[in-house]
Amino acid sequence: MAILQVEHLRQVYQSKDGETVALEDIHFSMEKGEFFSVVGPSGCGKSTLLSIISGMLPATDGRVLVAGEEIKAPSSHIGYMLQQDNLLEWRTIRQNVLLGLEIRRQLTPEMRDRADHLLETYGLAAFANRHPSQLSGGMRQRAALIRTLAINPDILLLDEAFSALDYQTRLEVTEDVYRIIKREQVTALMVTHDIPESICMGDKVLILSERPAVIRTVLPIRFNMDKRTPITCRSQPEFAGYFNHIWKELGMNEALETAGTVAGEDPLS
Repeated sequence: MAILQVEHLRQVYQSKDGETVALEDIHFSMEKGEFFSVVGPSGCGKSTLLSIISGMLPATDGRVLVAGEEIKAPSSHIGYMLQQDNLLEWRTIRQNVLLGLEIRRQLTPEMRDRADHLLETYGLAAFANRHPSQLSGGMRQRAALIRTLAINPDILLLDEAFSALDYQTRLEVTEDVYRIIKREQVTALMVTHDIPESICMGDKVLILSERPAVIRTVLPIRFNMDKRTPITCRSQPEFAGYFNHIWKELGMNEALETAGTVAGEDPLS
């Protein structure tokens, strides 16, 4: 059985000008350990989709199931990582990592040990008693991810989680995050505006249309290589074809042909 089932979601907002349909019949499922990227035009409803899946926003129609349980409110099954790390400066890194467990009243000795193990495994144990301002941007994002994983979620949602970082740090952090997520076998759904990032991180890319958003394509991503990482994906021959396919699905093929920036065969043609 799929770990995540998104069934025919529809989202309508009411305003003084009438109804605005944000999402229309969004339907997909994910198996345990899969990593999906979500791309689409600005304002199409990508973050709205994550808000519904997280349980923070009720859908107008449709439902979300995690491990067979319908999600109607924020759930311990789901972790949410936002663009800003939101680490609290007056708390140490270890205290920040434990915050979610404290809020959920799950700070048992076993869960505390799990958090310490994550800090040790992913290179932050030596910084556990430091404060966020004493860490680099990349280390802060790693700490934010460990805080999210400490609650042991079934699903991890990432909403533009790396967009506040400079380009070099962003590349380094995506390497870190991808390695941690795959090692922990967490099912992850990531919204991003960055097409190369969606390709390098995702097992599949969900391509949304303009609002009202529908799923135009679910694009499987496969590279003929061992020990895939986000950095190594960028130099693979398949990369350009995936880029072109997503670019065209987003309605940008005319600009692509004019710019001539990326060449390659469409992997699905």
